[in-house]
Amino acid sequence: MKKLENKVAVITGANSGIGLATAKLFLQEGAKVVVSGRRQEALDEAAKNLNGDFITVKADVAKPGDNTILIQKAIDTYGHIDILFLNAGVAPPTPTQDITEEHYNHVFDINVKGPILAVKEALPYLKDEGTILFTNSVVTQKGFDGLGVYSASKGALRAYQRVLTAEVKSRKIRVNSIAPGPIDTPIYDKMGLPDDVIEEMGKGFAEQVPLGRFGASEEIAKTALFLASDDASYINGVELEVDGGLSQI
Repeated sequence: MKKLENKVAVITGANSGIGLATAKLFLQEGAKVVVSGRRQEALDEAAKNLNGDFITVKADVAKPGDNTILIQKAIDTYGHIDILFLNAGVAPPTPTQDITEEHYNHVFDINVKGPILAVKEALPYLKDEGTILFTNSVVTQKGFDGLGVYSASKGALRAYQRVLTAEVKSRKIRVNSIAPGPIDTPIYDKMGLPDDVIEEMGKGFAEQVPLGRFGASEEIAKTALFLASDDASYINGVELEVDGGLSQI
């Protein structure tokens, strides 16, 4: 039997990178998947590479109304939710002296407010013994120049996860997060930096990883599958580092 047979999964930030790789894997394992992203053209392109029972929903997690629409469309189509994977996030680098209110709001709206409001909308429809999963980051454990606001947002999300784990324990809902290290995803292309700067940054990150390379989106997807499945039935409240050892030494 497939690991997620007939489970309903909602995945944000699923039109590329980790989210798309996870949607593919969840579908292969029998899940019904709600694939969400901010750009319709990206969702349409992603849908060409998906097979199984899924729908796409255009939703910007930073907008409260879009979270309502996302969850409502999931319920209208599938009736309930078993797995809520809050993966959408941004990481635009800005040195401390250049931080603006606009930059702060952009990062916190997507990385913190979005997941919190999505959970609020989804909880009435999330089945008991279901799973909530977040994409966090090793930046909460290591300091990288220019990522102060991003790191603060992920630290806030981790603190929220701990409280959420306690609040849903009576329903036996498991809450876990994945903390990737440097992963080869389109998030680097969205940083707004020149290609040569991104390439140099990538080399620097890879050199710090004991395994000496970037991770792949598919490696994070396999971790998400593990945490969402019954294989992780006694794993709750953890943040699992998937970073090639970056945060460990």
